[in-house]
Amino acid sequence: MTKPVKLALCFLVVAVIGLGAFIFSRQPSRHAAVPARAGGGSLVASLRSEPTGYNRYVDATAAADLVSLLSHARLVRINRGTDELEPALAESWITSADALTYTLKLRPGVRFSDGTPFSSADVLFTARALYDPRVNSVLAPAMHIGGRPLAFEAPDASTVIVRLPAPYAPGLRLLDNLAILPRHKLEPALDAGRFAEAWRVGTALSEVVGLGPFVLTEHVTGQRLVFARNPHYWRRDGTGEQLPYLDRLTVSIVTDQNTEAVRMESGDIDLMSNGDIRPDDYAAFRRASDQGRVRLLDVGIGLDPNVLWFNLGESSATRAAFFRQKAFRQAIAHAVDRDAIVNTVYLGAAVPISGPITPGNKTWYSSAAPVYAFDRARARALLSSIGLTDRDGDGLIEDSRGERLRFSLLTQSGHTVRERTAAVIQEQLRQVGIAVDVSAVDPGSIRQRWLTGEYDSIYFGVQASSTDPTIGWSDFWFSSGPFHVWNPAQKTPATEWEGRIDALMRRQEAAPTLSERQQLFAEVQKIFGEELPAIYFVAPRVTLALSSRVANPQPALQIPQLLWSADTLRAVSR
Repeated sequence: MTKPVKLALCFLVVAVIGLGAFIFSRQPSRHAAVPARAGGGSLVASLRSEPTGYNRYVDATAAADLVSLLSHARLVRINRGTDELEPALAESWITSADALTYTLKLRPGVRFSDGTPFSSADVLFTARALYDPRVNSVLAPAMHIGGRPLAFEAPDASTVIVRLPAPYAPGLRLLDNLAILPRHKLEPALDAGRFAEAWRVGTALSEVVGLGPFVLTEHVTGQRLVFARNPHYWRRDGTGEQLPYLDRLTVSIVTDQNTEAVRMESGDIDLMSNGDIRPDDYAAFRRASDQGRVRLLDVGIGLDPNVLWFNLGESSATRAAFFRQKAFRQAIAHAVDRDAIVNTVYLGAAVPISGPITPGNKTWYSSAAPVYAFDRARARALLSSIGLTDRDGDGLIEDSRGERLRFSLLTQSGHTVRERTAAVIQEQLRQVGIAVDVSAVDPGSIRQRWLTGEYDSIYFGVQASSTDPTIGWSDFWFSSGPFHVWNPAQKTPATEWEGRIDALMRRQEAAPTLSERQQLFAEVQKIFGEELPAIYFVAPRVTLALSSRVANPQPALQIPQLLWSADTLRAVSR
């Protein structure tokens, strides 16, 4: 099976290192020596985490992903605004009749940020690093189809051939997150078995070169990352002007969302890397918008809603036997008033949902998936059908032995939306006789409890890198996937229905047409909705805030909603 480029529980974020700031590189470099264009301008963005290094192949954090997005380029890319595959370093390609072989023509005259020419040798080096077992790249699992790697060949300096080991409907879309690396800088480290240590924080930034629109020129721990315009960047706009438009992009490290909102409203920062604003901040941002200090963009219904799941793995706890019963999970879905969450937590800026694919994902959302209406009577009937009733009249349900059903729910401390939603779920379930103990802890603790299976339920978030279920969601759907959150990494499907989903997903990823894939994935959503291993309640509406200085934004639903197209942003005077 194929695994996604990036599917991550949202606790996979690196904390700020240390209490004091330390400047890793402020010395002049070959990058900084090139004069900036007159009038290019600069912007300030915010980021809620910090990279431990500048090598995306060994760092799975959101911060490292942003550094890669700004500093590097891919052979092809998915336009986050249109969801279409576009040429990038490869200006064109030819697909074989069996759709297993792609011959890519590389764009001529491309140079790395230090002026070194780019060629197919860099692509082969990148593939070598990707699959080297000594590297143990975080991207490597994604770049397998049916458990086998892709094959890369280079008949000449300007041609790359990519061979797929099995039919794979998304085709070259799989390469969207595969940043091409500089062979001339990193090959010695790979040969010496030290690639995983290359480009760690503290590396001289003159060594960190790429093919992207910007060059990292300064990193002050806990404060900022500074990117300068790459003078050798290959991309041009429709008029022939070389991109990026900006001369400088400063990314301020702001881990506290309250501070981030205040700085955004005051004009201290121009945009947020994770750009959607919280419901509680909307009124203040609206006032700032009315005063002309910020602009608000309504992008649509979000793609990555928070989710409640139960531990369906092996457990000796009596309550775990109820968790594994479909009727119990369906009762939970009926017992929670989604409109109450929409109105009290999101202040109206959300929509009720019943599954993981939201209406925002227009290509893959299926309206045929089961919908769970708020119905306490139905919830109580389902609980009664598995022997859970209020036997002593105290308002709480017990099993046949008189033992009260009570379970714990972990959620993220300091995350206002998740904490408040967990409180609503707790109260709603109390209304049908279920006692829930909510525990808000830090993301690292949630991750540890999840990895060890020491939990009853978790209310958290899962973020996919793509709208396509094969690329962005495979580790969630397949029973063997590491992010099959309710019972991950199964050697064989634990249930019959998980086996059916596995089979449908395999057929879907190899189906020759989009309509066939959609039909198969609609069936996956239907089975999931009936079995409910994870329960969804609402999807937020995504509203982005940006300062009046930001021109030419290309908003998207996927994170980073504005910086995915950082090379087309402009800065204008206030």
